[in-house]
Amino acid sequence: MSNRLNTTPNDLSAFWMPFTANRQFKKEPRLFVGAKDMYYTTHDGRTVLDGTAGLWCVNAGHCRPKITEAIREQAGELDYAPAFQLGHPKAFELANRLVDIAPEGMNHVLYTNSGSESVDTALKVALAYHRAKGNGSRFRLIGRERGYHGVNFGGISVGGIVANRKMFGTLLTGVDHLPHTHLPAKNAFSRGEPEHGADLAAELERIVTLHDASTVAAVIVEPVAGSTGVLIPPKGYLQKLREICTKHGILLIFDEVITGYGRLGTPFAAQYFDVKPDIITTAKGLTNGVIPMGAVFVTSEIHDAFMTGPEHLIEFFHGYTYSGNPIASAAALGTLDTYREEGLLTRAAELAPYWEEALHSLKDCPHVIDIRNIGLIGAVELEPIAGEPTKRAFSAFLKAYEKGLLIRTTGDIIALSPPLIIEKRQIDELFDKLRDVLKNNI
Repeated sequence: MSNRLNTTPNDLSAFWMPFTANRQFKKEPRLFVGAKDMYYTTHDGRTVLDGTAGLWCVNAGHCRPKITEAIREQAGELDYAPAFQLGHPKAFELANRLVDIAPEGMNHVLYTNSGSESVDTALKVALAYHRAKGNGSRFRLIGRERGYHGVNFGGISVGGIVANRKMFGTLLTGVDHLPHTHLPAKNAFSRGEPEHGADLAAELERIVTLHDASTVAAVIVEPVAGSTGVLIPPKGYLQKLREICTKHGILLIFDEVITGYGRLGTPFAAQYFDVKPDIITTAKGLTNGVIPMGAVFVTSEIHDAFMTGPEHLIEFFHGYTYSGNPIASAAALGTLDTYREEGLLTRAAELAPYWEEALHSLKDCPHVIDIRNIGLIGAVELEPIAGEPTKRAFSAFLKAYEKGLLIRTTGDIIALSPPLIIEKRQIDELFDKLRDVLKNNI
């Protein structure tokens, strides 16, 4: 690592960076060249505390030995195997391990390469399931305002973040959206699930009445909306969605790309909220962010609906070149081993009270208008600068980086989701630095 310090590429123009202010970044690059456990190392030799688990994905911390060794061994043994009409043992081993920690009844797994692909896979499964059951009229998909479901056409169609949608034409047809659940006037500075807003689930009944239940295939929501700024479901809200979907024969999809693999103190948010969806999408923490991979969980009822007709025929015409890739599978197995041996799938439950107190201690900082938390997730919402939306939070992001702290911003909201290995002293470090940023620099 040392031979990389104090060096930057001589030309940054070729890489069109994702979700980045490219011109600003390339004037003052922020480059990571190393990482270990809770900290990144920058190109100029500084350490930066990871307050976001990378992009919500490095749940076990950085450069963990079991994961890196699993990748190394697999790369020298079997680098690639087709998943179409062929297989390799680790893909099946991983599926069994995933089913073991999944909510009861989630007995089958499809592999993808990202959260975006997991969402599109889930939507296709939902549509195809209804057709397989003789209900081909069910084609409508219901998302939610301020929802984020990746950046493929299916995901941005059911998603509800305006900037992700507005430049890409008509998107998928037959899509409608529930209202979001962010009610700052009633729920500001809530700790955990807010008290107000469960009645918003009844909007699903209105949408179903408008289109007729016979046309609606699936509803997709994030149990906790992450990328839009940590919107936590009101008490009873998800349960009401489940009841309405069951009543009308609509599949309920939980997008757990962020909440999956221990973020709330249970393996999946479905277990935290005690709500059983029909399909769960995951990615990110599946491989600890090391190698792209996603997994979609479905119930036996959905899986078995496709297992009809002659056995030599393909049951579901969908998949990817890298579905269940051997090296990605090895990385995922190494990740699950790390989670199990260190108790990381439930560790957030132990740290959540300490995290909550530290987060809400920022309430007296200038321009803070709301604070939200659940599990090891937190959000600090800032009052926008008049006429310059997003600038206050982005300024905080830059100042935090200078002080050795990585935060994530969306709009004027600071989002926090540290690796699950974080210690209390590092929680203190994180909020001491963030308090300094909020009090003195924006």
